[in-house]
Amino acid sequence: MPIKYQIDHEKRMVVATPQGLLSDADMFEYQRTVWSQAELKGYNELFDVTGVTQLESVTEERVADLADLAASMDPADLPSKLAILATNDLHFGLARMYERRREMAKQSNKVVHVFRVREEAMEWLANCIEVQ
Repeated sequence: MPIKYQIDHEKRMVVATPQGLLSDADMFEYQRTVWSQAELKGYNELFDVTGVTQLESVTEERVADLADLAASMDPADLPSKLAILATNDLHFGLARMYERRREMAKQSNKVVHVFRVREEAMEWLANCIEVQ
């Protein structure tokens, strides 16, 4: 099922909420469709997988491929944040793999963090990016 998302231009944020069955094809389509839009350059993102009940073809290798693709699409001049909200242990673990892969990608300009609590994710997204 395609991933539903909302764009909040005032907050400069995209909120994605996949539901039910989530496939790797859905995630790649979402990445290419949403993050190729020039007007979203530098926007933060909340990717909320709490409504996902089943994964299809989501493997460690595909998670790494997705992280590499996403990093290659990051604008070099505008850092941003991605909060992944996952309460299910499997989803949380896969999201942590994605987070680590994004950290290793040289061209990545998006700080990724995984959360179990929505309020914590939203608070983190609202804070400025710390320059390291």
